[in-house]
Amino acid sequence: MDKIKAAIAEDDFRIADIHEKFLDKFKEIDVIGKSLNGEQTLQLLEQKNPDLLLLDVYMPDMLGSELLPTIRENFPKVSIIMITAATDKVFLEKALMYGVENYLIKPVSRERFDEVIQEFIKKHSLLSTSQEVDQNYVDLLFRKGKSEDSAKSIGLPKGIDEITLGKVKAVFNRRREGLSAEDVGKEIGASRITARRYLEYLSSIQEVRTEVVYGIVGRPEKKYYPIK
Repeated sequence: MDKIKAAIAEDDFRIADIHEKFLDKFKEIDVIGKSLNGEQTLQLLEQKNPDLLLLDVYMPDMLGSELLPTIRENFPKVSIIMITAATDKVFLEKALMYGVENYLIKPVSRERFDEVIQEFIKKHSLLSTSQEVDQNYVDLLFRKGKSEDSAKSIGLPKGIDEITLGKVKAVFNRRREGLSAEDVGKEIGASRITARRYLEYLSSIQEVRTEVVYGIVGRPEKKYYPIK
């Protein structure tokens, strides 16, 4: 999965820097720009085409909520998370009307910020897979990717979440051949160790079979094959 491009629209540069540092924790995200007002925000969207916008409500030239119709008309694919001190319900209603991903009220705790961003990453990751669209996929998507709860609900073991499992299965749907843990890890953007954990789980429930293959130098390598 390509990195998520994020932009920050915040008139207080100190808060913008804090949010940028928060986002730097996530290896899946690159902060590609910041803006201090509404006009700069529209320019940033035009020039950088981010996937995610952190949007403040109170900016010097216009309200962030006033930007929503323009953003949705001209940049319909950008996801928006509003971060604001505004507690007036009218702003929340407008955010919901224009499909805002989430709404955080300042001061935002690091824990809550991380939780919301992680939910977004999982949802973005799910949409980036070639997993078949069925009711299970849709239910997971509309739960905003809360994989831990969904894993419990369908009895997955600890350390196995449904989104990543779906990504691994999608790899075999695309490439119906023997693959190593390293091959699968590269495909899903995860480590070889993580990929092996999911492959061993699929092997345990007989959705893939394993075979030890010896390379040119005689070093054994375990490969995983989809069970037709």
